[in-house]
Amino acid sequence: MKKNKHTGTSFDEFLEDEGILAETEAIAIKRVIAFQLEQEMTAKDLSKAALARRMNTSRAALDRLLDPENPSVTLLTLENAARALNKTLAVQMT
Repeated sequence: MKKNKHTGTSFDEFLEDEGILAETEAIAIKRVIAFQLEQEMTAKDLSKAALARRMNTSRAALDRLLDPENPSVTLLTLENAARALNKTLAVQMT
């Protein structure tokens, strides 16, 4: 019987061993950000087009920001979105 090398390890250790921990964390963070943005848009009764106008960006750029599967996002874009929603952006390393 072959012993599983990951038995007894944490899920993070497994992802790190597979070389996908950073990518997985980035996608998870992006999903949370997209969810929070959509929640704020709903609370403020803002359409995507209206938020894009407030951000001085295109609807396509906003769609990329709201796409939870697209981990590519800049701090400037996040800051613009936060300001357009009358929020502040807080980034921290822990």
